[in-house]
Amino acid sequence: MKQQNYENHSKIDPAYHAGIALLSLITLILTITFFVKNVGTETLLSFVVLFVVLTIILIGIKLRTYALQLQDRIIRTEESFRYYRLTGNPPDARLSMKQMIALRFAPDEEFPGLVDRTLTENLTAKDIKKTIQTWRADHHRV
Repeated sequence: MKQQNYENHSKIDPAYHAGIALLSLITLILTITFFVKNVGTETLLSFVVLFVVLTIILIGIKLRTYALQLQDRIIRTEESFRYYRLTGNPPDARLSMKQMIALRFAPDEEFPGLVDRTLTENLTAKDIKKTIQTWRADHHRV
């Protein structure tokens, strides 16, 4: 597997980003076209088709959001435990979720110091990732 770093750490899931998202967009466009063409003659059917497609798309978006929120909570728990294991103290409550998620890329040697620097300088997630000297890969997040 390729060495992960700041430039290549984002992950694209082809099945979701190119397949499902693209098909959803095409379906929505076709549904809107159907709605506009048939709203005068088949009004009820036009509304039903539009609402069903919108509902299915919104369900897909919500399910993806739930999965990402769960991943965020797991990462926060893992990194909180890692900080406790390395320092013997719980992490500062001022650390935001985004900061904690960005800190997961820091190796154990850099982690406690980077947490302190993050709190002192109020680093953004992007700044945290750029600050990391030796990248700790995370190949499981989607």
